[in-house]
Amino acid sequence: MDHYAGIDVSLATSSVCILDATGRIVREAKVASEPEALVSFLTGCGYHLVRIGLEAGPLSQWLHAGLVGAGLPAVLVETRHVKAALSAMTVKTDRNDARGIAQLIRMGWFRPVHAKALPAQEVRTLLTGRKLLQSKLLDLEGGIRGMLRGFGLKVGPVGAAGFERRIRELVTGQATLERVMEPMLRARQALRSEFMNLHRDLLRIVRTDDICRRLMTVPGVGAVVAITFTAAVDDPARFRRSKDVGAHFGLTPRKYQSGETDRAGRISKVGDAMARSMLFEAANAMLTRATRFSALKAWAMRVASRHGMTKAKVALARKLAVVLHRMWVDGTEFRWGREPAGAAA
Repeated sequence: MDHYAGIDVSLATSSVCILDATGRIVREAKVASEPEALVSFLTGCGYHLVRIGLEAGPLSQWLHAGLVGAGLPAVLVETRHVKAALSAMTVKTDRNDARGIAQLIRMGWFRPVHAKALPAQEVRTLLTGRKLLQSKLLDLEGGIRGMLRGFGLKVGPVGAAGFERRIRELVTGQATLERVMEPMLRARQALRSEFMNLHRDLLRIVRTDDICRRLMTVPGVGAVVAITFTAAVDDPARFRRSKDVGAHFGLTPRKYQSGETDRAGRISKVGDAMARSMLFEAANAMLTRATRFSALKAWAMRVASRHGMTKAKVALARKLAVVLHRMWVDGTEFRWGREPAGAAA
């Protein structure tokens, strides 16, 4: 008889539930959250496992890779689907969550999540670390500005290179402020130095990546946008149609239809938030900074004239996701004329 397993992953131990084809629980256990321990338990239980489900998450990818490497039929399950399915539970425990995941797996009421290849995971880690350092750097600079503002000292518009010099100018002759600002500026310098190190690592990867360099022929698409997009997509063949990429990154409107009610809402914002943000930044750059016109920009400007610039940027971000995927699949560079851009979109 076919059997199905659900695993609720936790940091130290994971709850495992195994069901038969009728939905009856045949085995439950707590297993260490290590690939070897899970493989040993699942292969030693003596059941023919058709599918093994894990809720998608940072630790789940590592465990999933270990299970698949051992020849087990493991799948990652969309987090939103698991949350919606388990929301009716009045008692939430790891054991009940494992039972719920196992039932989803048995009935097929789930959407499998793509498990990224190791190189894509490594690039994503680099991007995440870079972004974290960048956000902390901006927080620190904002904090310094706020502290000085209380003394009537206004930093004003100043570039990254001139920030430290400007702060020292403002606090010169004020012993307490000099004493406070000195460690703050040293911390800022350390953050900025390490951020630039990661940024240079990112640029080195892009320089040797033919796909990223091809995507960068699109106006507004720089190194960070290109590598964020390729790391998020990982395998372009997993999208049957290029227009599915925009929806995957949450750039298509929500839809609600019931009876006589039928309305479209704002964009869904599901999927990879970092990739969605970078696509929006690329759209903003194309509309506000790119000097050369293209059929794609002309289309977005027409949208802006009817619906406003913000909606035009969102629409262009979705269009860019489609165009970038098609360029990747076809191996072509960006074309500025109406017909190629329209065909790609």
